[in-house]
Amino acid sequence: MSDRSAIEWTEATWNPTTGCDRVSAGCDNCYALALAKRLKAMGASKYQNDGDPRTSGPGFGVTLHSDALDTPYGWKSPRVVFVNSMSDLFHARVPLSFVRQVFEVIADTPQHTYQVLTKRARRLRQLAPKLQWPENLWMGVSVESEAELARVDDLRQVPAAVRFLSCEPLLGPLPGLELDGIHWVIAGGESGPRHRPLDEQWVTDIRDTCQAADVAFFFKQWGGRTPKAGGRELAGRTWDEMPQPVAA
Repeated sequence: MSDRSAIEWTEATWNPTTGCDRVSAGCDNCYALALAKRLKAMGASKYQNDGDPRTSGPGFGVTLHSDALDTPYGWKSPRVVFVNSMSDLFHARVPLSFVRQVFEVIADTPQHTYQVLTKRARRLRQLAPKLQWPENLWMGVSVESEAELARVDDLRQVPAAVRFLSCEPLLGPLPGLELDGIHWVIAGGESGPRHRPLDEQWVTDIRDTCQAADVAFFFKQWGGRTPKAGGRELAGRTWDEMPQPVAA
């Protein structure tokens, strides 16, 4: 749990669950898995897992943290909160009852804005009618390459005040990207020792699609060995556009 975050498009992180497993190519160099392994080595038991085959491997088992549900109530000033930077709230091993508890905390703390991001778009679509959607909850899906474009169609069916795409790490072009019903797109390259390259044309195509559709566009980073290695400028400027919530 972090009261502040270095992620450019948010202000704080909140992890009512931790742990995940691979579902697409964007997971291959997962920073959360790497961090979990370091935490395990330091003795942080809540990140430990002894080889559950349904997870990415030792050190990243899905775990619910009921004690963390109280955390947002202690934040005195309003902030933008990224939910589950170390997990996926719509993972199959997170029960609907716990997802509802997280949504209840969000609804009960309307002074904060919450950003939930998932790669499990199909389960998101299936559970959406069973949830009460607070106005201060932004819902997003990861779209790292053309292979994940179907996730956008699932997201469109979710009654969130803001629906957004995280095209990070962007691993290829997104031909045919349609932004009807989408309010915000984040794009960015991969960082770390095994980072994969980012082509400028992939990014400019997404930016141009956003501009044509009047959708907010945020360029997070070019990536490289470190997050700041390549900088953040695209076409001579930074792109830090944020969405305006609309009626679902």
